[in-house]
Amino acid sequence: MRNLLLLLLAFAVATPAVAQQPTDTVYRATPRKINDLVHTRLDLRFDYAKRYAYGKEWLTLKPHAYPTDSLRLDAQGMDIQAVALMQGDVPQPLPYDYNQRQLLIRLGRRVPAGEAYTIYIEYTAKPDELHAKGSAAIRDAKGLYFINPGSAEAGKPVQIWTQGETEANSAWFPTIDKPNQKSTSEISLTVPAKYATLSNGALVSQVPAGPGLRRDTWKMEQPHAPYLFMLAVGDFRKTTDTWRGKEVSYYLEPRYAAQARAIFGQTPRMLEFFSERLGVEFPWQKYAQVVVRDYVSGAMENTTASLYGPHAQGTAREQLDWEYADVEREIAHELFHQWFGDYVTAESWSNLTMNESFANFSEVLWAEHAHGPDAGAAQADRSLRNYLSSAGNYAKPLVRFTYADKEDMFDGVSYQKGGSILNMLRSCLGEEVFFKGLQRYLMQNAFGTGEAQQLRLALEEASGQDLNWFFNQWYYRAGHPIVTIDYAWDAARKEQQVTIRQTQPGPAFQLPLAVDLYADGKPTRHHITVRKAAETFRFPSASKPDLVNVDAEKVLVWQKTDNKPLAAFAYQFRHAPRYLDRREALAAAQKQIIQPVAQQLLVAGLADQSPVLRQFAIEALALQQAGLRKAATPALLQLATIDSSVQVRAAALLALGSLKEKRYAPLFAQALGSPSYRVQGAALQGLLPLNPKLALTRALALEADNTGALTIALVQVYGQVGTLAQWPLMRKKYDAATPINRLEMLPGLGEILGRLDDPTALTEGISRIKDLTVGFKPYLDFKRLIGLLRQIQQHQAGRPNAALAATLVAQAVAEIEAA
Repeated sequence: MRNLLLLLLAFAVATPAVAQQPTDTVYRATPRKINDLVHTRLDLRFDYAKRYAYGKEWLTLKPHAYPTDSLRLDAQGMDIQAVALMQGDVPQPLPYDYNQRQLLIRLGRRVPAGEAYTIYIEYTAKPDELHAKGSAAIRDAKGLYFINPGSAEAGKPVQIWTQGETEANSAWFPTIDKPNQKSTSEISLTVPAKYATLSNGALVSQVPAGPGLRRDTWKMEQPHAPYLFMLAVGDFRKTTDTWRGKEVSYYLEPRYAAQARAIFGQTPRMLEFFSERLGVEFPWQKYAQVVVRDYVSGAMENTTASLYGPHAQGTAREQLDWEYADVEREIAHELFHQWFGDYVTAESWSNLTMNESFANFSEVLWAEHAHGPDAGAAQADRSLRNYLSSAGNYAKPLVRFTYADKEDMFDGVSYQKGGSILNMLRSCLGEEVFFKGLQRYLMQNAFGTGEAQQLRLALEEASGQDLNWFFNQWYYRAGHPIVTIDYAWDAARKEQQVTIRQTQPGPAFQLPLAVDLYADGKPTRHHITVRKAAETFRFPSASKPDLVNVDAEKVLVWQKTDNKPLAAFAYQFRHAPRYLDRREALAAAQKQIIQPVAQQLLVAGLADQSPVLRQFAIEALALQQAGLRKAATPALLQLATIDSSVQVRAAALLALGSLKEKRYAPLFAQALGSPSYRVQGAALQGLLPLNPKLALTRALALEADNTGALTIALVQVYGQVGTLAQWPLMRKKYDAATPINRLEMLPGLGEILGRLDDPTALTEGISRIKDLTVGFKPYLDFKRLIGLLRQIQQHQAGRPNAALAATLVAQAVAEIEAA
């Protein structure tokens, strides 16, 4: 599952890198198995007006280890009409107790361990009356969602879909809602005949079910966890591919159906690559992907049928601006879960790393395979930086047996840190041995559950190495190494010295790593293992090396301060082979921007083979410095017009726009004709300070077709030179935007709210800024947004609504601070 929290971490408040101990000390044991699920058969019909599901369920189970005379099921907020034990085809009523959370059924006899029995339940699921608590990862937990059921919202489709992780599927069918349970399934859905349905497994029948109705039955013959059961109902258009004779399908809204293969068409290639790489063929009978409205997270890896939020469908123009880190990365992530999460499921939420860390790691694997080593390294770096961006992550071990709520496990540790650790372990063991170990883990635990110790044992079998040291420090210990690296050349001994100091709290980490010494452009590799808090390593060298490259594979999970001179970083940029070698050099140049060598390095970065690094170099430039501006401008002009990456073109346009020089006005005007919304948005922002009146005219002309960066640019233009006439559109675009895009719109909102003499607009705008800040306070710099509110108040001083502005801001600030 893709986590909303992870999308917002880029806006996290910078905090000191000091690990704190978790406050919750309750041990979270793996749920005890008294009864085992065997088979779940559901027959569902829906009341769109009431938002109810009427269900009949036949649940087959076996006592796990001991005889039992009772069965406890999770069943959230339901009306239970009947509970019976099936005697052949005859239901025998059973006594039960129900407290709106769990259903306790008395079986009437002690059923021996291993003996199958079937329970029949009739019930009504009422998810909208449940008032379930969500989390930062999954914003709601009512399990079953009716979208626009009465067609009240024009242009919005009518849909039903489910979201089960972590334990929300028990809001629409009674089950043992734990990840260490597995069941085959058969789900029948009676729906309006005009709608398509999707569920786990194969569609085995479609029959008329009365006037205007149809009954679809989906059958899943392999066991899977209850949280992975799913259904989707709506006006979807299905596009079908195949892979090794299996159906691969994509369900989108009709208006996006023509784009189905442009968005999801790489799925067969991914299936082939992951199957080959893991040595385990995709284990299910089909793979479908469906995009729904109002989804409560990013995407979900339901068995054989992944579900995505609306960001995963877009027009051909919108797709021009998509980056790998957007939808393609997510498609790989959810698909890899079909092995790690679905085929072998984490046995408890404490072991969520066995699901999410692997899915995060797959994002790097696919980027490498499909787009090259630089793209894979860029994704790995992006992921690690995401983990490091929040000091709150540092106190949490990867396998976590103490947590306040299971939802808290969906964080930068389970995802990004865990994925980075797997990438590091791949380098440590070697490609062939690492994947042989993963194959063993999957085959030994097929259709079952797994934990980190089983992964360790499988990797030990494959490698012949004891890996307790690795798992103890990376899986069961919090934090990571924080190091400084210093260098000294001993000319008399012809010896290069490297001193590595670990300064994090607690004992030193054991760190196997490679060190490359460069002389005459060629590296000599040395393998070392750091074991102490401070260690000096000595390497023979005929002459002083031009570069000492510590962690030459660039895979360690650490924070480092590398105290080598800028000249060495410049050499590293030119001679070391990896993406991170070059990124580190550009980052060092950015920190020492006044140095001529740094400026030359950043200008060289504008021609890097990686578009990510070209963009990084653009954004690192300090163009207020005349010499750097003169050196960089020719390259920026070229990048702004002909670069293959729209992200790079847009960044170059923004950089040139920051100069506010009228000679670039024709460039911006021309770029406004680009098919890329991102490029158009950058051009409009560049034009704004040069010719505000023309920028307003062009913005008005773009109102009919804008999204993403262009919408943000429109809001900025209207913020500076718009009038009350533009406020309704600004409000509408803000309300329709993602949380991150709303954050980017706030400067424009703040500008216009400081100028408008309209109490309604003032109230609406301040309320929206307040609501966003309160809703995402832990993940953004809320003090900066309080500053924006006070700036609005200052600009309103002396205007007709000054008193109202002061009152609204005071109320908003009080709510934000109290949140």
